[in-house]
Amino acid sequence: MYALKIRPPARNHLSRRVANLNDFEAETERFLPPALFHYVAGASEDAAVYTRNLRAFRERAFFPRVLVDVSGRSTSTTLFGVEHPHPFGIAPMGFSRMIAPDGDIVLAQSAAEAGLPFILSGASLTAMEEVAAAAPSSWFQAYLPGEESRIDGLIDRVEAAGFRTLVLTADTAVHPLHERAARHGFVSPIRKTDLRLAWQGISRPSWVRQVLLRNRMAGFHFRFENMDASAGPPVLSSTLIRDIGRRDAFSWRHVKMVRKRWKGNLVIKGVMSAQDADLAEKAGIDGIIVSNHGGRQIDCAVSALASLEQITAKGLSLKVMYDGGIRRGSDVLKALKVGADFVFVGRPMLFAAAMAGRDGVAHAISLLSHEIGMNMALLGISGLEGLRDVEMVADNQEASA
Repeated sequence: MYALKIRPPARNHLSRRVANLNDFEAETERFLPPALFHYVAGASEDAAVYTRNLRAFRERAFFPRVLVDVSGRSTSTTLFGVEHPHPFGIAPMGFSRMIAPDGDIVLAQSAAEAGLPFILSGASLTAMEEVAAAAPSSWFQAYLPGEESRIDGLIDRVEAAGFRTLVLTADTAVHPLHERAARHGFVSPIRKTDLRLAWQGISRPSWVRQVLLRNRMAGFHFRFENMDASAGPPVLSSTLIRDIGRRDAFSWRHVKMVRKRWKGNLVIKGVMSAQDADLAEKAGIDGIIVSNHGGRQIDCAVSALASLEQITAKGLSLKVMYDGGIRRGSDVLKALKVGADFVFVGRPMLFAAAMAGRDGVAHAISLLSHEIGMNMALLGISGLEGLRDVEMVADNQEASA
Protein backbone atom coordinates (compact mmCIF):
# COMPACT_ATOMS: atom_id res chain seq x y z
CA MET A 1 0.00 0.00 0.00
CA TYR A 2 1.26 3.46 -0.89
CA ALA A 3 1.21 6.16 1.79
CA LEU A 4 2.19 9.80 2.05
CA LYS A 5 2.77 11.57 5.31
CA ILE A 6 1.04 14.95 5.47
CA ARG A 7 0.40 17.55 8.14
CA PRO A 8 -3.32 17.76 9.00
CA PRO A 9 -4.92 21.20 8.63
CA ALA A 10 -5.32 23.41 11.68
CA ARG A 11 -8.56 23.13 13.63
CA ASN A 12 -9.98 26.36 12.21
CA HIS A 13 -8.66 25.85 8.69
CA LEU A 14 -11.21 26.43 5.93
CA SER A 15 -10.88 22.86 4.69
CA ARG A 16 -12.24 21.60 8.02
CA ARG A 17 -15.28 23.90 7.88
CA VAL A 18 -16.06 24.01 4.16
CA ALA A 19 -16.05 20.83 2.08
CA ASN A 20 -17.97 22.14 -0.95
CA LEU A 21 -19.47 25.33 -2.36
CA ASN A 22 -22.80 24.82 -0.61
CA ASP A 23 -21.09 24.97 2.79
CA PHE A 24 -20.10 28.61 2.31
CA GLU A 25 -23.73 29.74 2.46
CA ALA A 26 -24.40 28.20 5.87
CA GLU A 27 -21.14 29.55 7.28
CA THR A 28 -21.79 33.07 5.97
CA GLU A 29 -25.29 33.30 7.45
CA ARG A 30 -23.66 33.66 10.87
CA PHE A 31 -21.56 36.62 9.68
CA LEU A 32 -23.94 38.75 7.61
CA PRO A 33 -26.89 40.83 8.83
CA PRO A 34 -30.05 38.90 7.83
CA ALA A 35 -31.15 41.58 5.35
CA LEU A 36 -27.92 41.24 3.36
CA PHE A 37 -27.70 37.47 3.67
CA HIS A 38 -31.21 36.97 2.31
CA TYR A 39 -30.57 39.51 -0.44
CA VAL A 40 -27.73 37.34 -1.73
CA ALA A 41 -29.25 33.92 -0.99
CA GLY A 42 -32.76 34.82 -2.11
CA ALA A 43 -34.44 34.99 -5.48
CA SER A 44 -37.49 36.64 -6.99
CA GLU A 45 -41.11 35.84 -6.08
CA ASP A 46 -41.43 32.14 -5.11
CA ALA A 47 -37.87 31.19 -6.15
CA ALA A 48 -39.29 28.75 -8.71
CA VAL A 49 -36.62 29.45 -11.34
CA TYR A 50 -33.85 29.35 -8.73
CA THR A 51 -35.10 25.89 -7.74
CA ARG A 52 -35.36 24.78 -11.37
CA ASN A 53 -31.75 25.82 -11.99
CA LEU A 54 -30.51 23.57 -9.18
CA ARG A 55 -32.87 20.69 -9.97
CA ALA A 56 -31.89 20.66 -13.66
CA PHE A 57 -28.40 19.48 -12.73
CA ARG A 58 -29.63 16.86 -10.30
CA GLU A 59 -31.88 15.43 -13.03
CA ARG A 60 -28.99 14.73 -15.42
CA ALA A 61 -26.58 11.82 -15.15
CA PHE A 62 -23.59 10.45 -17.03
CA PHE A 63 -22.65 6.93 -18.11
CA PRO A 64 -19.02 6.70 -16.87
CA ARG A 65 -16.30 4.94 -18.89
CA VAL A 66 -13.67 2.88 -17.09
CA LEU A 67 -10.18 1.44 -17.63
CA VAL A 68 -8.99 4.58 -19.38
CA ASP A 69 -5.58 6.14 -18.67
CA VAL A 70 -6.52 9.57 -17.29
CA SER A 71 -3.20 10.32 -15.56
CA GLY A 72 -2.46 13.22 -17.90
CA ARG A 73 -5.84 14.94 -17.62
CA SER A 74 -6.23 18.69 -17.98
CA THR A 75 -9.16 20.99 -17.19
CA SER A 76 -7.86 23.89 -19.28
CA THR A 77 -9.83 25.63 -21.99
CA THR A 78 -9.60 28.72 -24.19
CA LEU A 79 -12.09 31.60 -24.29
CA PHE A 80 -11.73 34.64 -26.56
CA GLY A 81 -8.14 33.64 -27.31
CA VAL A 82 -7.13 33.39 -23.63
CA GLU A 83 -6.25 30.04 -22.09
CA HIS A 84 -7.70 29.42 -18.63
CA PRO A 85 -6.69 26.54 -16.33
CA HIS A 86 -10.33 25.75 -15.57
CA PRO A 87 -13.58 26.23 -17.54
CA PHE A 88 -15.23 28.62 -15.08
CA GLY A 89 -15.06 32.22 -13.91
CA ILE A 90 -16.74 34.47 -11.34
CA ALA A 91 -20.10 35.95 -12.30
CA PRO A 92 -21.06 39.61 -11.72
CA MET A 93 -22.78 40.39 -8.42
CA GLY A 94 -23.97 43.77 -7.18
CA PHE A 95 -23.49 45.06 -3.63
CA SER A 96 -20.43 42.81 -3.22
CA ARG A 97 -18.60 45.47 -1.21
CA MET A 98 -21.47 45.52 1.29
CA ILE A 99 -21.33 41.75 1.62
CA ALA A 100 -17.57 41.13 1.84
CA PRO A 101 -14.73 43.44 2.90
CA ASP A 102 -13.44 45.05 -0.32
CA GLY A 103 -15.58 42.45 -2.08
CA ASP A 104 -15.16 43.60 -5.69
CA ILE A 105 -11.37 43.84 -5.41
CA VAL A 106 -11.13 40.54 -3.54
CA LEU A 107 -13.15 38.67 -6.18
CA ALA A 108 -11.30 40.31 -9.08
CA GLN A 109 -7.81 39.67 -7.71
CA SER A 110 -8.63 36.12 -6.61
CA ALA A 111 -9.87 35.29 -10.10
CA ALA A 112 -6.85 36.91 -11.73
CA GLU A 113 -4.44 34.97 -9.50
CA ALA A 114 -6.17 31.74 -10.52
CA GLY A 115 -6.06 32.69 -14.21
CA LEU A 116 -9.84 32.98 -14.44
CA PRO A 117 -12.12 35.78 -15.67
CA PHE A 118 -14.11 37.93 -13.24
CA ILE A 119 -17.04 40.10 -14.31
CA LEU A 120 -17.51 43.37 -12.40
CA SER A 121 -21.18 44.22 -11.93
CA GLY A 122 -22.57 47.58 -12.99
CA ALA A 123 -24.31 47.57 -9.60
CA SER A 124 -20.95 47.40 -7.82
CA LEU A 125 -19.82 49.81 -5.12
CA THR A 126 -16.16 50.03 -6.14
CA ALA A 127 -15.19 52.33 -9.00
CA MET A 128 -14.48 50.34 -12.15
CA GLU A 129 -11.14 52.11 -12.53
CA GLU A 130 -9.95 50.68 -9.19
CA VAL A 131 -10.97 47.15 -10.17
CA ALA A 132 -9.38 47.40 -13.62
CA ALA A 133 -6.13 48.58 -12.03
CA ALA A 134 -6.17 45.78 -9.45
CA ALA A 135 -7.07 43.02 -11.96
CA PRO A 136 -6.69 44.13 -15.61
CA SER A 137 -8.13 40.84 -16.92
CA SER A 138 -11.58 41.64 -15.45
CA TRP A 139 -14.67 42.10 -17.61
CA PHE A 140 -17.34 44.75 -17.04
CA GLN A 141 -21.10 44.13 -16.98
CA ALA A 142 -23.25 47.16 -17.85
CA TYR A 143 -26.89 47.84 -17.00
CA LEU A 144 -27.86 50.09 -19.88
CA PRO A 145 -31.01 52.19 -20.20
CA GLY A 146 -32.57 52.95 -23.56
CA GLU A 147 -31.03 56.44 -23.50
CA GLU A 148 -28.28 57.03 -26.04
CA SER A 149 -26.55 59.85 -24.19
CA ARG A 150 -26.18 57.74 -21.04
CA ILE A 151 -25.00 54.75 -23.06
CA ASP A 152 -22.32 56.79 -24.83
CA GLY A 153 -20.93 58.21 -21.60
CA LEU A 154 -20.72 54.85 -19.86
CA ILE A 155 -19.13 53.08 -22.84
CA ASP A 156 -16.48 55.81 -23.05
CA ARG A 157 -15.71 55.35 -19.36
CA VAL A 158 -15.46 51.55 -19.60
CA GLU A 159 -13.09 51.86 -22.56
CA ALA A 160 -10.94 54.46 -20.78
CA ALA A 161 -10.71 52.19 -17.72
CA GLY A 162 -9.07 49.53 -19.88
CA PHE A 163 -11.67 46.75 -19.96
CA ARG A 164 -11.42 44.53 -23.03
CA THR A 165 -14.68 42.60 -22.62
CA LEU A 166 -18.04 44.34 -22.15
CA VAL A 167 -21.11 42.43 -21.02
CA LEU A 168 -24.56 43.92 -21.71
CA THR A 169 -27.31 42.86 -19.31
CA ALA A 170 -30.45 41.89 -21.24
CA ASP A 171 -32.90 40.61 -18.62
CA THR A 172 -33.47 43.59 -16.29
CA ALA A 173 -36.10 45.67 -18.07
CA VAL A 174 -37.89 46.19 -14.73
CA HIS A 175 -37.28 45.48 -11.05
CA PRO A 176 -38.47 42.02 -9.93
CA LEU A 177 -40.08 41.21 -6.58
CA HIS A 178 -37.43 40.17 -4.06
CA GLU A 179 -39.94 39.32 -1.35
CA ARG A 180 -37.63 37.20 0.78
CA ALA A 181 -35.04 39.98 1.05
CA ALA A 182 -37.73 42.58 1.70
CA ARG A 183 -39.22 40.53 4.53
CA HIS A 184 -35.84 40.67 6.25
CA GLY A 185 -35.55 44.42 5.78
CA PHE A 186 -33.55 44.80 2.57
CA VAL A 187 -34.30 47.81 0.37
CA SER A 188 -32.08 49.72 -2.05
CA PRO A 189 -30.85 52.30 -1.16
CA ILE A 190 -30.61 51.06 2.43
CA ARG A 191 -32.49 53.26 4.90
CA LYS A 192 -30.24 54.89 7.50
CA THR A 193 -33.20 55.32 9.83
CA ASP A 194 -34.35 51.68 9.77
CA LEU A 195 -34.02 50.54 13.39
CA ARG A 196 -34.39 46.89 12.42
CA LEU A 197 -31.34 47.14 10.18
CA ALA A 198 -29.45 48.99 12.90
CA TRP A 199 -30.15 46.13 15.29
CA GLN A 200 -29.06 43.58 12.67
CA GLY A 201 -25.77 45.41 12.37
CA ILE A 202 -25.27 45.46 16.14
CA SER A 203 -25.90 41.71 16.25
CA ARG A 204 -23.18 41.14 13.62
CA PRO A 205 -20.21 43.09 15.05
CA SER A 206 -17.65 41.34 12.82
CA TRP A 207 -19.47 42.53 9.71
CA VAL A 208 -19.76 46.08 11.08
CA ARG A 209 -16.04 46.16 11.87
CA GLN A 210 -14.86 44.58 8.63
CA VAL A 211 -17.24 46.27 6.19
CA LEU A 212 -18.79 49.48 7.55
CA LEU A 213 -15.90 50.65 9.72
CA ARG A 214 -13.12 49.49 7.39
CA ASN A 215 -10.88 52.25 5.97
CA ARG A 216 -12.12 55.07 8.20
CA MET A 217 -15.80 54.09 8.13
CA ALA A 218 -15.85 53.97 4.33
CA GLY A 219 -18.93 51.75 4.40
CA PHE A 220 -21.11 54.69 5.41
CA HIS A 221 -20.14 56.43 2.15
CA PHE A 222 -20.49 53.63 -0.40
CA ARG A 223 -22.07 54.69 -3.70
CA PHE A 224 -23.35 52.98 -6.83
CA GLU A 225 -20.13 53.73 -8.67
CA ASN A 226 -20.60 52.23 -12.11
CA MET A 227 -24.13 52.74 -13.37
CA ASP A 228 -23.22 55.78 -15.48
CA ALA A 229 -20.33 57.89 -16.72
CA SER A 230 -19.98 59.28 -13.19
CA ALA A 231 -20.63 57.93 -9.69
CA GLY A 232 -24.26 57.46 -8.71
CA PRO A 233 -26.28 57.84 -5.50
CA PRO A 234 -25.21 56.61 -2.06
CA VAL A 235 -26.11 53.13 -0.84
CA LEU A 236 -27.22 54.43 2.56
CA SER A 237 -29.93 57.07 2.42
CA SER A 238 -33.14 58.03 4.18
CA THR A 239 -34.64 60.04 1.33
CA LEU A 240 -33.60 58.50 -2.00
CA ILE A 241 -35.26 55.77 -4.03
CA ARG A 242 -33.46 53.70 -6.65
CA ASP A 243 -34.02 54.82 -10.25
CA ILE A 244 -32.87 52.36 -12.91
CA GLY A 245 -33.64 54.72 -15.78
CA ARG A 246 -35.37 53.62 -18.96
CA ARG A 247 -34.13 50.05 -18.97
CA ASP A 248 -37.50 48.97 -20.34
CA ALA A 249 -36.61 50.90 -23.52
CA PHE A 250 -33.27 49.15 -24.05
CA SER A 251 -33.51 47.12 -27.29
CA TRP A 252 -31.59 45.49 -30.12
CA ARG A 253 -31.26 48.93 -31.69
CA HIS A 254 -29.10 50.03 -28.77
CA VAL A 255 -27.12 46.77 -28.86
CA LYS A 256 -26.20 47.43 -32.49
CA MET A 257 -25.20 50.97 -31.55
CA VAL A 258 -22.88 49.64 -28.84
CA ARG A 259 -21.44 47.08 -31.27
CA LYS A 260 -20.38 49.91 -33.59
CA ARG A 261 -18.69 51.81 -30.76
CA TRP A 262 -17.12 48.96 -28.78
CA LYS A 263 -13.97 47.47 -30.31
CA GLY A 264 -13.38 44.70 -27.75
CA ASN A 265 -15.28 41.51 -27.01
CA LEU A 266 -19.02 42.16 -26.68
CA VAL A 267 -21.19 39.73 -24.72
CA ILE A 268 -24.91 39.71 -23.93
CA LYS A 269 -25.92 38.22 -20.58
CA GLY A 270 -29.44 37.01 -19.85
CA VAL A 271 -30.24 35.28 -23.16
CA MET A 272 -32.80 32.51 -22.64
CA SER A 273 -34.27 31.80 -26.09
CA ALA A 274 -32.78 30.41 -29.26
CA GLN A 275 -34.39 33.23 -31.23
CA ASP A 276 -32.53 35.85 -29.20
CA ALA A 277 -29.29 33.93 -29.51
CA ASP A 278 -29.73 33.98 -33.28
CA LEU A 279 -30.36 37.74 -33.20
CA ALA A 280 -27.22 38.21 -31.11
CA GLU A 281 -25.12 36.40 -33.70
CA LYS A 282 -26.62 38.45 -36.51
CA ALA A 283 -25.82 41.63 -34.56
CA GLY A 284 -22.15 40.70 -34.49
CA ILE A 285 -22.02 39.81 -30.80
CA ASP A 286 -18.98 37.77 -29.78
CA GLY A 287 -20.67 35.72 -27.09
CA ILE A 288 -23.76 35.24 -24.95
CA ILE A 289 -24.26 34.12 -21.37
CA VAL A 290 -27.29 31.88 -21.08
CA SER A 291 -28.69 33.00 -17.75
CA ASN A 292 -31.90 33.78 -15.89
CA HIS A 293 -29.99 35.99 -13.43
CA GLY A 294 -29.69 33.11 -10.98
CA GLY A 295 -33.46 33.17 -10.47
CA ARG A 296 -33.36 36.83 -9.44
CA GLN A 297 -35.49 38.21 -12.30
CA ILE A 298 -38.36 36.39 -14.01
CA ASP A 299 -39.78 33.52 -11.93
CA CYS A 300 -41.94 31.80 -14.56
CA ALA A 301 -39.18 30.76 -16.96
CA VAL A 302 -37.52 27.43 -17.66
CA SER A 303 -34.19 26.51 -16.08
CA ALA A 304 -31.11 28.07 -17.61
CA LEU A 305 -29.83 24.58 -18.48
CA ALA A 306 -32.95 23.87 -20.53
CA SER A 307 -32.40 27.13 -22.39
CA LEU A 308 -28.75 26.25 -22.96
CA GLU A 309 -29.74 22.97 -24.57
CA GLN A 310 -32.15 24.70 -26.94
CA ILE A 311 -29.65 27.40 -27.87
CA THR A 312 -26.62 25.17 -28.46
CA ALA A 313 -28.72 22.94 -30.72
CA LYS A 314 -28.69 25.79 -33.27
CA GLY A 315 -24.95 25.42 -33.82
CA LEU A 316 -24.19 29.15 -33.64
CA SER A 317 -20.67 30.44 -34.20
CA LEU A 318 -20.55 32.83 -31.23
CA LYS A 319 -19.28 31.76 -27.80
CA VAL A 320 -22.03 30.35 -25.59
CA MET A 321 -21.41 30.72 -21.86
CA TYR A 322 -23.61 29.73 -18.94
CA ASP A 323 -24.51 30.66 -15.39
CA GLY A 324 -27.17 29.57 -12.91
CA GLY A 325 -27.13 26.88 -10.23
CA ILE A 326 -23.49 25.76 -10.50
CA ARG A 327 -22.56 24.22 -7.15
CA ARG A 328 -20.46 21.18 -8.04
CA GLY A 329 -17.72 20.28 -10.48
CA SER A 330 -20.12 17.80 -12.02
CA ASP A 331 -22.50 20.73 -12.71
CA VAL A 332 -19.76 22.43 -14.71
CA LEU A 333 -19.20 19.27 -16.74
CA LYS A 334 -22.93 18.86 -17.38
CA ALA A 335 -23.21 22.43 -18.66
CA LEU A 336 -20.22 21.86 -20.95
CA LYS A 337 -21.73 18.58 -22.14
CA VAL A 338 -24.96 20.39 -23.05
CA GLY A 339 -22.85 22.72 -25.18
CA ALA A 340 -21.51 25.62 -23.11
CA ASP A 341 -18.01 26.85 -23.92
CA PHE A 342 -17.53 28.21 -20.39
CA VAL A 343 -19.48 28.73 -17.17
CA PHE A 344 -19.69 31.38 -14.45
CA VAL A 345 -20.34 30.93 -10.73
CA GLY A 346 -21.91 33.63 -8.58
CA ARG A 347 -23.35 33.29 -5.08
CA PRO A 348 -20.89 30.71 -3.69
CA MET A 349 -17.93 32.90 -4.61
CA LEU A 350 -19.44 35.94 -2.90
CA PHE A 351 -20.25 33.92 0.21
CA ALA A 352 -16.65 32.66 0.19
CA ALA A 353 -15.35 36.24 0.03
CA ALA A 354 -17.64 37.26 2.90
CA MET A 355 -16.50 34.34 5.03
CA ALA A 356 -12.74 34.51 4.51
CA GLY A 357 -11.76 37.11 1.92
CA ARG A 358 -9.19 36.07 -0.67
CA ASP A 359 -8.47 32.85 1.22
CA GLY A 360 -12.15 31.99 0.99
CA VAL A 361 -12.39 32.64 -2.74
CA ALA A 362 -9.15 30.73 -3.37
CA HIS A 363 -10.57 27.80 -1.41
CA ALA A 364 -13.84 27.93 -3.39
CA ILE A 365 -11.93 27.93 -6.68
CA SER A 366 -9.78 25.05 -5.46
CA LEU A 367 -12.82 23.00 -4.39
CA LEU A 368 -14.58 23.44 -7.72
CA SER A 369 -11.49 22.81 -9.84
CA HIS A 370 -10.67 19.66 -7.83
CA GLU A 371 -14.19 18.33 -8.32
CA ILE A 372 -13.98 18.94 -12.07
CA GLY A 373 -10.71 17.02 -12.35
CA MET A 374 -11.92 14.24 -10.06
CA ASN A 375 -15.13 13.73 -12.03
CA MET A 376 -13.26 13.80 -15.33
CA ALA A 377 -11.07 10.96 -14.08
CA LEU A 378 -14.07 8.96 -12.91
CA LEU A 379 -15.86 9.56 -16.22
CA GLY A 380 -12.81 8.28 -18.09
CA ILE A 381 -11.74 11.47 -19.91
CA SER A 382 -8.42 13.35 -19.94
CA GLY A 383 -9.62 16.63 -21.45
CA LEU A 384 -12.85 18.59 -21.65
CA GLU A 385 -13.20 17.68 -25.31
CA GLY A 386 -13.68 14.08 -24.15
CA LEU A 387 -17.16 14.98 -22.92
CA ARG A 388 -18.32 14.55 -26.51
CA ASP A 389 -17.92 10.78 -26.10
CA VAL A 390 -19.60 10.50 -22.69
CA GLU A 391 -23.32 9.82 -22.76
CA MET A 392 -25.63 11.83 -20.52
CA VAL A 393 -29.35 11.34 -19.92
CA ALA A 394 -32.10 12.75 -17.74
CA ASP A 395 -32.86 10.67 -14.64
CA ASN A 396 -36.32 9.76 -15.92
CA GLN A 397 -34.67 8.21 -18.99
CA GLU A 398 -32.40 5.84 -17.05
CA ALA A 399 -34.85 2.95 -16.99
CA SER A 400 -35.19 2.95 -20.76
CA ALA A 401 -31.52 3.65 -21.54
